[in-house]
Amino acid sequence: MKKISVLGAGLAGCEAALQIASRGIYVDLYEMKPIKRSPAHKSDGFAELVCSNSLKAERVDSAAGLLKAEMRRFSSVCMQAADSCRVPAGGALAVDRELFSEFITNKIKNNPYINVIEQVVSEIPEGIVVVATGPLTDDALAENIKQRLKSEHLSFFDAAAPIISADSVDMDIAFTASRYDKGDADYINCPMNREEYERFHSALIAAEIAPLKDFDRPFTVYEGCMPIEVLAKRGEDSIRFGPLKPVGLRDPRTGHRPWAVVQLRKENSEGTMLNMVGFQTNLKFPEQKRVFSLIPGLANAEFLRYGVMHRNTFIDSPRLLSKDMSLRAENNIFFAGQITGVEGYMESAASGIIAGYNAAALLEGRSPVVLPDYTMIGALISYICDEGVTDFQPMGANFGVMPPLPEKIRDKRERYAALSNRSLNWFDENIKE
Repeated sequence: MKKISVLGAGLAGCEAALQIASRGIYVDLYEMKPIKRSPAHKSDGFAELVCSNSLKAERVDSAAGLLKAEMRRFSSVCMQAADSCRVPAGGALAVDRELFSEFITNKIKNNPYINVIEQVVSEIPEGIVVVATGPLTDDALAENIKQRLKSEHLSFFDAAAPIISADSVDMDIAFTASRYDKGDADYINCPMNREEYERFHSALIAAEIAPLKDFDRPFTVYEGCMPIEVLAKRGEDSIRFGPLKPVGLRDPRTGHRPWAVVQLRKENSEGTMLNMVGFQTNLKFPEQKRVFSLIPGLANAEFLRYGVMHRNTFIDSPRLLSKDMSLRAENNIFFAGQITGVEGYMESAASGIIAGYNAAALLEGRSPVVLPDYTMIGALISYICDEGVTDFQPMGANFGVMPPLPEKIRDKRERYAALSNRSLNWFDENIKE
């Protein structure tokens, strides 16, 4: 019986497994949970969202929205789950993370072509394999990959934001609104005046940080998940022009724009849990309680989960991977997900789609699909496989990785729409939903 092995049941691994299975090919899907969990994982379900519950913007003329539109053309299970489990988030697509994981777990376990093997894998198996073990790959397998690739890993640290109980927020102070009144009032906003902000900022930069006992040093913090306390130390106004920016908001108590605003976003469908937007942190738990309770409206906040920080690891993809997501030296081994250096939930899932699609093509003797670099998925893969990239860092969906249009369009919104149309026209001609 011909089959393909997939290592890891995260977003990338699940997408890869279902792409393969959809072609009538059997899959051995290896997942170490529930036997063992990484420091960041909390549940035994597949495709667990360990950081934010937001999948970013939905507008097709945004980079994140275009990525999702392209994924739909491949019948992405993550997009099916997101549509089924969404929660209100203004112009963003956010999901109930437990229902999201449950949806995908059921899709995997009920597929007759997928055999789930609960096992801690210590080495890459023989045959055609998709490695999608994520940025927290178990140490033994990570060492095997390192030896197999004859290449050093790159490591960075990723941080998750706290989650608080919605009914513990003082709504006499906080107010609901989205910036510039776009969409519904999906965010709870905690406004600060200048004095409150300066008191909070002083406490934040002086707070005690949790030691990173379990991780290697030295390390690099990835900009996209910069801990709030690290960002705050860059200057008194650094977070006020970042995650605490007050633009587009007006405090109904004063009628004026606040000096700074902390936003809370629904974490689950019921809205009983709230994510502190942009508050990824590595502060000690008691310090998080003390410092974040200084935020107006959160004096009595109940923390359902404190922020945590964990190690991420990715391979040197520009030197190792081809654009079909296979190793240049061993084309039967494919890599997918954040271990390749794509950054973000949907970016990881999209890379899993391509890796799974091409692993099946290799087994069936078909030509691989290599998306043009004027598609968002193709542009991301082109970036991580570009040998000219020397200072390789994780990359999420953005229009900057795509080649420019032949004609110049000065208006940014119109230019982004044209870039999206160019991509989706290619999909219309070549790959259908």
